[in-house]
Amino acid sequence: MKPYLLLFSGLLFSAVLAAQDSTLTLTPERYFQWISAYHPLVLQANLLPASAAASLLEARGGFDPKLVSDVTQKSFDGKNYYTLTESGVKIPTLYGLELKGLFTTASGIRTNPENALPAAGQAVVGVKATLGQGLFIDERRATLQKARILQNANEAQRLEAVNNLLLEAGIAYWEWVKAFGKLRAIEQALRLSQERLEGIVESFEQGDRPATDTLEALVQVQNWMFERNQAVLDYQNAGFALSNFLWDENETPLALAGNVSPPLPDTFNTGLPVSGLEDLVLLAQNQHPQLQAYQFKLAQLDVDRRLALEAFKPRVDVEYNLLGDGFRMGSGPGDGLNGLLLQNFKWGLNFSFPLFLRKERGKLELTRLKVSEASLGLLQKQLEIANKVRQAYNEWQNAQQQIVVYESIVTNYRSLLEAETTRFQLGESSIFLVNTREQKLIEAQIKLVGLRVDFQKNRLKTGWAAGRINW
Repeated sequence: MKPYLLLFSGLLFSAVLAAQDSTLTLTPERYFQWISAYHPLVLQANLLPASAAASLLEARGGFDPKLVSDVTQKSFDGKNYYTLTESGVKIPTLYGLELKGLFTTASGIRTNPENALPAAGQAVVGVKATLGQGLFIDERRATLQKARILQNANEAQRLEAVNNLLLEAGIAYWEWVKAFGKLRAIEQALRLSQERLEGIVESFEQGDRPATDTLEALVQVQNWMFERNQAVLDYQNAGFALSNFLWDENETPLALAGNVSPPLPDTFNTGLPVSGLEDLVLLAQNQHPQLQAYQFKLAQLDVDRRLALEAFKPRVDVEYNLLGDGFRMGSGPGDGLNGLLLQNFKWGLNFSFPLFLRKERGKLELTRLKVSEASLGLLQKQLEIANKVRQAYNEWQNAQQQIVVYESIVTNYRSLLEAETTRFQLGESSIFLVNTREQKLIEAQIKLVGLRVDFQKNRLKTGWAAGRINW
């Protein structure tokens, strides 16, 4: 296990915590690192490249050399009519050639004269070439090319699956951060209202405050206690939702420890990237997995189109074999290359061509239609993704602007509360107005927490829309 994952494991789970009473912080970086390492959907997506590699290996198998052996024997009435054997190796190549090296024997009293061979047997070295249809591409080479394309296509599919998971997991994380920020704001309000109640009770006991002030302060404390209970519930439930994404290396689901909390929302950076919107759009056009999937599909269809065009050529196969006397090739030691190639040989020519080409024309037209369909789909998907990036970026930018506005609002509400508290202490205001100012301040703080979380969510959604979530 990597060192940072060991550290992360120690931060997350109560089973390995040395100090149960301490509060530990789960940052988004550690959270996403853990998910990327152990979530079952990520592990499942990581199988796609292995699957593509297996398909490529299978396609390469079409060019594996083969050992061949063929034995035919006929015996009747105790007589060996004939025994024919042929054994050797055949080697297909990537260039439409097939090489072979064989050794054949023939024996028996009724051997067909055509099959008659030297007594020592006969070595055969031959080559078969496709000169027409299949010269540049055939089924085996097309399968190999598409398998190579599939490797990249499966990687794009893996990235898309991981992106979708990280988006869902990221939203759960930021909801947890939001619930935590809201809980801290309400706990602060509860603490301040309790301190205020203690001061008012003391003033009442000294005869400086009426009893209604103590009741008013008590009601405010009770309201914040009610709000805190709900905030605790929301925070716990957000933690449970977060735990849905936590697994260990043994594929066991994990629960978030009670003493693990997120950073406060105001500790996160709220700056936009240096690169602008159009840079993100361009990035999406170049790297988005969905667009890459269309491009790889078009590449595979182009292989099919080339194969379909190849079928319009006549089938012309030429085969040439050198024949030996036993393993001795050529007619004699002094005949040279001419004697080797032009004395003992066997050659053949096979030609075929369909007259109407209906099958070939239909296949080519179907392939062209598929190419047109995929090309139109690519154009539509490019537009959709570009608009998604622009929409997410605009919401991201707007959230930043809203944060600036609401930070000012929170500051002003805090000043109003401080001023109202001072007036109350001087006897120029009422506890009701102080409570109202405080209520407005806490509501504004909670709103600001939501805006800061929205900023991070929009940051996440923009990366997802552009095709790559980075942490």
